[in-house]
Amino acid sequence: MHLEPIVSFAILLTVILIVPLLFERFKLPGLIGLLIAGVALGPHGLHLLNTESETLKLLSDIGLVYLMFVAGLEIDMEQFEQTKHRSIGFGTFTFLVPLITGTIVGRMFGFGWNASVLIGSLFASHTLLAYPIISRLGVIKNEAVTVTIGATIFTDIGSLLVLAVCVAIHQGAFSTFSLMKLLLGLVIYSAVILFGFKWLGHEFFRRTRDEQGNQFLFILMVVFISALGAEVIGVEKIVGAFLAGLAVNEVIGSGPVKEKVVFVGNVLFIPIFFVDLGLLIDIPGFIKSISSVWLTLAILVGLIGSKGAAALLAKVVYRYNWQEMITMWSLSLPQVAATLAATLVGYRAGLLTEGVLNGVIVLMMVTATLGPLITARSAPGLITTDTTSEASESTLVWKNDPSQALTVVVPVRNPETERNLIEMAALLIRRESGRVVPLAVTPAHIHMDSPELENDIQQSKILLSKAVELGREFGVEVEPLVRIDQGIVHGINHASREQDANLIVMGWGSTTGIRARLFGNVIDSVLWASHCPVAVTRLLDSPSNIRSILVPIENLTQEAVRVVRFVEIFAQANQAEVTLLHVCARRTSPARVAWMESQLNLLVSKYFPQSHTNIKVLASDNLVNAILKASKSCDLVVLRSRRRRLNIGEVALSDVTTEIVRQIQCSVVLLGEPQGYQDNLSKAREVVKKSSPENLTKQEI
Repeated sequence: MHLEPIVSFAILLTVILIVPLLFERFKLPGLIGLLIAGVALGPHGLHLLNTESETLKLLSDIGLVYLMFVAGLEIDMEQFEQTKHRSIGFGTFTFLVPLITGTIVGRMFGFGWNASVLIGSLFASHTLLAYPIISRLGVIKNEAVTVTIGATIFTDIGSLLVLAVCVAIHQGAFSTFSLMKLLLGLVIYSAVILFGFKWLGHEFFRRTRDEQGNQFLFILMVVFISALGAEVIGVEKIVGAFLAGLAVNEVIGSGPVKEKVVFVGNVLFIPIFFVDLGLLIDIPGFIKSISSVWLTLAILVGLIGSKGAAALLAKVVYRYNWQEMITMWSLSLPQVAATLAATLVGYRAGLLTEGVLNGVIVLMMVTATLGPLITARSAPGLITTDTTSEASESTLVWKNDPSQALTVVVPVRNPETERNLIEMAALLIRRESGRVVPLAVTPAHIHMDSPELENDIQQSKILLSKAVELGREFGVEVEPLVRIDQGIVHGINHASREQDANLIVMGWGSTTGIRARLFGNVIDSVLWASHCPVAVTRLLDSPSNIRSILVPIENLTQEAVRVVRFVEIFAQANQAEVTLLHVCARRTSPARVAWMESQLNLLVSKYFPQSHTNIKVLASDNLVNAILKASKSCDLVVLRSRRRRLNIGEVALSDVTTEIVRQIQCSVVLLGEPQGYQDNLSKAREVVKKSSPENLTKQEI
């Protein structure tokens, strides 16, 4: 059936919007639903979508490029640097062993050497689908986990290079000269992309500063020029897209530009790629073909066994324990991004058959489910490095210089929340000594003499006069400030920087909805651009009446220590009792629970000996319900404000913090560090270490 392009596009949008939501309600991955929708709507189903459609081809190709670009963008280069030698070692194991195994599988089923090596390269890569699990469990600092994360760079690049060589050999006459020419072109091309675009990106971002629209377009230009350049030298465009992701990884960091780039891909182009992939699947033909069934089983057994053998080699060479080995195996098991992209390229080039394509899709479904399940069972018992020792080297206060007076900026817009915000800031600076800066931002107009602007300024002055009265009432120094700026966010961030603020205390605002998701909201934007931490508050009672505070702690990190420090200052000013809550899975071993309790007690006794702090570790598989239940006996819950993470292939977002805030019945404070704040602290530490290691102190870092 031939449909107008606009009709096909409307069908795709409907599928992308509805199908993942339906599957996720049944606890199934949304991308599986997209594949099934492609099967149902394609030439082997209802014939509503045609894989030969130029519109679908274009959108799917963009999705394919986007998928590999995001894969490169999500790789943590800093973690790779920490254990790069062992990461390369394990990367070699988990690349070569599956590569050889896959090649043997290909030869067993009658494929030529070129196609067999390509099948082996499909085994070699892996996707870190279980990253959110290990992050939640707080075991990322375990060496085996860090090594596996770093190995992703090696396996993905290696498998894509093998793909490039195999496709080039398939498309032209093979000779040693042509192979050397291709490899030399790849080396030169990779250097240009990795170093040239990295330098160009830094320069462009430095010159454009806050022009996020232009920066977004620049990143898109880098992606598609890199993809085009790859095809010019005779390799697949997904190789260029992946290298582009690595090149701009450090340039855009984890800022708003990255979120917008990934968002566009994850909600539109990447889902279309999965739907198009489903169009290629012939389920009846696959079921009828006995040989394809045996090939699928061979691919499954070969992949699972070879990844296990690679993890076993790493255990023997680096002397990891069995639990670490199983975790490494489970983390390297899922085959999604690079594997699917390379399979589709090989299939379109005529190197791989439909049986291999079907087998790899089954492989993706099995490993994407099995890998995270095994990780969730094996990772909780891993032992990590002593994070409290790291915390001793981190800033336990928010001030750059602890000898300076504390400055808290309080943006005031709502008369109903103004009193509680000023009181919160007053309680914090009483103990630390300092000043409160009530800030009223008036958006600029084209004409500075406009009546609207004059009216806004008068309203701001009324709010600030009230703030001055509240300052006298609470006995703190207040320095009101009216600012005219291009927008609320710019005004808050610019004024806070000029006042050298150590903390921003803000009232609650909308954090959900289509507009907030697409363009961000005031709170998100302040967090992205602010130079200091931000406390976002929803206070149901006067801050001085708070007597019990609950602090959920996911894992022992430097950020967690700073949250506890914030709570400790507030609690001492109010003589409040603090409860540190850690929620672990029900299957967590008693040893892991005891270790977490001991670490929390050590944290409290070492850094906050005078605070009234209780330790509570709960075993529950429902994190939200556990925190909500514990909050019923508290006046205030303090949470870390965490940015939503968009994982490859995921269409829907899950945000535990949003769910807690929506249901909680007491006051809430979200304490968020701005994007780049931790990175800047880390860079400062490195500078100090390099310049004078023997003089490194808490105050200097």
